[in-house]
Amino acid sequence: MTTPTGTLRTDEPASAVLGTLAEQGATGALSTETGIVYLAAGHVVHVESAVTPDLGDLLTHSGALAPDGWWEAIDQAGRRCRVGRQLVDSGHLAAGALELCHLGALFDAAYFVLAHDGPALRFRPGAAHWLGAVRSVPVETVLRESRRRRELLHRIWPEPSVDRAPLARVPGPDAADLPARRGRTLAQVDGVRTAAQIATALACRTFHTLVELRRLAAAGLVTPVAPLLPVPTSAPAPASAPAPASAPAPVSAEPGPSPRPAAPDEPETALLRRLLHALEAL
Repeated sequence: MTTPTGTLRTDEPASAVLGTLAEQGATGALSTETGIVYLAAGHVVHVESAVTPDLGDLLTHSGALAPDGWWEAIDQAGRRCRVGRQLVDSGHLAAGALELCHLGALFDAAYFVLAHDGPALRFRPGAAHWLGAVRSVPVETVLRESRRRRELLHRIWPEPSVDRAPLARVPGPDAADLPARRGRTLAQVDGVRTAAQIATALACRTFHTLVELRRLAAAGLVTPVAPLLPVPTSAPAPASAPAPASAPAPVSAEPGPSPRPAAPDEPETALLRRLLHALEAL
């Protein structure tokens, strides 16, 4: 079992490990296959997942914060793990707005980290997130809210592949005939974007987007895109090891923000980055 004083691997479900760490008052980062939960004194202070928009995306895409203000705070306070405090102290963002957006991002990411309650991979004692302290949440509250969201989404539409797969539209009513939020969500479905990418484009929390997408799926208006099958060749290819199933790359538990974006990655570069992140996490 992982303890606050040592880094050990465990095959226990993430929820059970989080409960134990909360009882121990642990501080550090718990990694799973779909994200990382950061704790301080046994409370959850941040959650990251590769399949949800991060806090910077939510703040800048919504217009609450200019991109330059976000990157300025990271440049000045990222290494000291005080980005949140820097945003407030510099006047770029009100404390209440930061807290509200941070909690939304935390619960969104926690839903994916705990959706299937897979095994915890490792715990890094003392690891701190570069955002710094914004608002801590009891572990039990995070677990309870994740269960509530999972049950609600299941009642709307029981197929969870809608949450992660690229989504395509099915011929049906025009978006103008739907409720406003649902219509805006449907308008972003293009056969390529996932729920997280749609949420980023709408500057909306992922859970709210998932609710609308599952309602659209229940109405028969969107469907997950089936993966493309390999095209057979005239001659059989040499036998080789099977390719790993497509899955989001785990987020690195090392503290430090993502680098400032430059030009968009070519597909090969993006793949190499995902593989690099996966290797670092392992």
